[in-house]
Amino acid sequence: MNPAELKKTMAAGLLSFPITDFDAAGDFCAETYTRRLEWLMPYGATVLFAAGGTGEFFSLTAADYRAVVSTAVKTCHPRVPIIAGAGGPTRQAMAFAQEAEQLGAQGILLLPHYLTEAGQEGLAAHVEAVCRSVKLGVIIYNRGACRLQADTLVRLAERCPNLIGFKDGLGEIELMVTIRRKLGDRFAYLGGLPTAEVYAAAYKALGVPVYSSAVFNFIPKTAMDFYRAVSTDDHATMGRLLDQFFLPFLAIRNRMPGYAVSIIKAGARIVGHDAGPVRPPLVDLTAAESAQLAALIQGLGTQ
Repeated sequence: MNPAELKKTMAAGLLSFPITDFDAAGDFCAETYTRRLEWLMPYGATVLFAAGGTGEFFSLTAADYRAVVSTAVKTCHPRVPIIAGAGGPTRQAMAFAQEAEQLGAQGILLLPHYLTEAGQEGLAAHVEAVCRSVKLGVIIYNRGACRLQADTLVRLAERCPNLIGFKDGLGEIELMVTIRRKLGDRFAYLGGLPTAEVYAAAYKALGVPVYSSAVFNFIPKTAMDFYRAVSTDDHATMGRLLDQFFLPFLAIRNRMPGYAVSIIKAGARIVGHDAGPVRPPLVDLTAAESAQLAALIQGLGTQ
């Protein structure tokens, strides 16, 4: 899949980040990860992101990364495209991107660099270096330490033909409107705030109709139902699911930094698709919180 084809593929449909399976000792478990992907694929996500944020990219070793991306590609090809996460220091991000390309991934999600703040020139140099290191289409994730401005993105779009996507994880409406107006259809645009369903209708109004769903990991049918409601402006269904599930879900998620990942693994465990514990520095939900989440899932009737 060339960058133009990937951009077209991401222009519609629900995207998702499969969680990464660990065993009781905290080691990657390819067998259960494969079963997870096989369970999720028929529900209809357009693209799956391997080793993304929800997949705990930040806690993976180089060997883990290779195993996760390789397993995802082998399991999903040719049914669902796999976009691999890559991030960290520039040379490390380049190495991850190149390995993902060699393993057969169809694109790269460039996650924020590590720790240090940087100006626009430095951020642009970082993104350009990764884009030039591969032939795959690259999607930039604007979040955390990576806060690219519209003018910087315009320059990057001119210099990097394979930079084909922009995923927003900041939620700064003025910035998002400016980027959308200045870049037009040059990028595929993705909503990338945690629990993106809460913001989906607002982002659609901004010209960003596509988003990535973390809850697809444990309630894939509901996630697809919500996406279809957003697509068709079915406000009754959106309102019902927001009140019944997503807002109470947020109340649990917001209790602890890092719960945006932990609560997804808890949900998978509840519905019978256990992915094991999160790795430090994240912590798992308490038993009481898991019970509250189980009640929310049960209230949906179907997953």
